[in-house]
Amino acid sequence: MGNLNLITIIIIAANVIISYKGFDDYAFFEKYKFNVGAIKRGEQFRVFSSGFLHVNPQHLLFNMITLYFFAWLVIARVGETKFIIIYLASLIAGSLLSLVFNKNNYHYSAVGASGAVMGIIYSAILFDPWMEINFIIPGWVFGIGYLLYSIYGMKKQIGNIGHDAHFGGAVGGYVTTLIVAPWLLKTDLTMVLVLAIPIVVLFVMQKLGKI
Repeated sequence: MGNLNLITIIIIAANVIISYKGFDDYAFFEKYKFNVGAIKRGEQFRVFSSGFLHVNPQHLLFNMITLYFFAWLVIARVGETKFIIIYLASLIAGSLLSLVFNKNNYHYSAVGASGAVMGIIYSAILFDPWMEINFIIPGWVFGIGYLLYSIYGMKKQIGNIGHDAHFGGAVGGYVTTLIVAPWLLKTDLTMVLVLAIPIVVLFVMQKLGKI
């Protein structure tokens, strides 16, 4: 069960304030959203700023509730400073993978904290692979299953969902967690390797031109 830490409150507040500004101010939303063409023209700040904008209150609520349920575990294991590093690294990694997979689509746009939140989820799963998600699914099963679904979604372009940002965020969370908590490589190497499977699958498929 989640609980509210000060840093979690600050991140949620930042998302709420910036998102609501975007809901009411179209020019603000357009200026700071993720857009491939604008980023290639030099507006790299969008890689970061887009992670604090959301399409509507429902989108915002879903991401913030999800963050609430997983942030506490990561903070408990590595502290607030390293949690912030994981969160921001995941946010940026999600945007960068979106940029890689949509580099030729100058009109591609996206917003949302989903990449950052997915990074925190994957980090939490690394720390507690057997946590129960939805009261029944082991965390490691959910993590692998979700990323494999994200690969399928990227390949088939399913729905108006940033599957690549979700996947990139998970990769960012995975790598950054192992950097700030290297003891996981000694205490639970098997699960660390298992959770790397969908990441390896994606990059092999990309290398082979299958996605």
